[in-house]
Amino acid sequence: MTAHIATVAFLGIDVLAIDVQVQMAAGLPSFAIVGLPDKAVGESKERVRAALNALGLALPPKRITVNLAPADVAKEGSHFDLPIALGVLAAMGVLPQEELEGYVALGELSLDGALASVAGALPAALHAYDGQGGLICPAGVGGEAAWVEGLDILAPSSLLALINHFKGTQVLSPPQPRLGPPPDSAYAGLDLADIKGQESAKRALEVAAAAATTC
Repeated sequence: MTAHIATVAFLGIDVLAIDVQVQMAAGLPSFAIVGLPDKAVGESKERVRAALNALGLALPPKRITVNLAPADVAKEGSHFDLPIALGVLAAMGVLPQEELEGYVALGELSLDGALASVAGALPAALHAYDGQGGLICPAGVGGEAAWVEGLDILAPSSLLALINHFKGTQVLSPPQPRLGPPPDSAYAGLDLADIKGQESAKRALEVAAAAATTC
């Protein structure tokens, strides 16, 4: 069986649909992620394994292959943790594949199964809305995604809460739109590291700032 979970990759300001395919087959036990993953994505298998262990779930002794399609596009970031974990759970039969269809998922997993905030919730929400689907994201960024009106959003604080929601033992309330905490000054909280791509523009700002400090 091959499970499919939808997520996204960020290419500058563009959002690209990514199909996370998880297959479990007979063979020597292994866990491989393919499809041009960077180091953060490659390490996802260890976070997923630890998070499942924290929930009392062990990976089956099978050959597990995760393909991030399209495979010719580089994948960056820890937000692939959640869709990979959901694909593994669907392939194991813990969660039904049909319950996950239509959702775009993103989020970073902690070793205890908690979901950590990631960047890109609003662009991912807009992408999910355009595709007439829903979004699964960490609770910490649920308020950001909620600015997209009319979108079905699940924003759990942990992987366990999400599993319980799909199993009907817990109901996740939809998040309310909210802004981030107010900065202490006009420039607090602004960081060029948050901008993907635009290397020439960022370099120009750095040179201008350096020149200003020497005057």
